[in-house]
Amino acid sequence: MIIMAVDYGDVRTGIAVCDKFEILASPVCSITQRNRDLLIDEIKSLAEKHKVEQFVVGLPKNMDSSIGERAIKCQEFADALRQASGIDTVLRDERLTTVSAHNALNATNTRGKKRKAAVDQVAAVFILQDYIDFRRNS
Repeated sequence: MIIMAVDYGDVRTGIAVCDKFEILASPVCSITQRNRDLLIDEIKSLAEKHKVEQFVVGLPKNMDSSIGERAIKCQEFADALRQASGIDTVLRDERLTTVSAHNALNATNTRGKKRKAAVDQVAAVFILQDYIDFRRNS
C-alpha cells in the first residue's frame, strides 16, 4: 500500500511517501502554506499523483504521553484531511522526530536555507518509516 506521511506545521508541512511494498520512506517536499484548506488541497493533489491509499499524520504528544494544544491541532487537521480526501488517515506518535531530523541533517552537514526546507521532509520520513516498520512487525 502506498502511504503518505504528513508532518503538519503552522507554516511548513513535510511530506514523505513509501513504496507500494512499504519498505522505504522517501521525502517528497515541504509545503509552505498557512491556510489549512489550501494546504489540504495541495496534499490531495500530491496524493493523487502518488496514488496514495493511506495518510499517516504525525501526532506530537508531550513527553509524558499527554495531548497538548499542538496535538489537538494535528488531530483536527487529520480529521479535515480525511473528510476532504476520502482517504483513510491515521495518527502516529511523532515525539522526537524533529530532533532526529536535525541530527540527520547535522550528520550530512546540511545548513542554512537547505536545512530549513529539509527538516520537515526528514521528520515526515521518520514518522512514515516508524509507521511502516510498526505495520511490518505487528
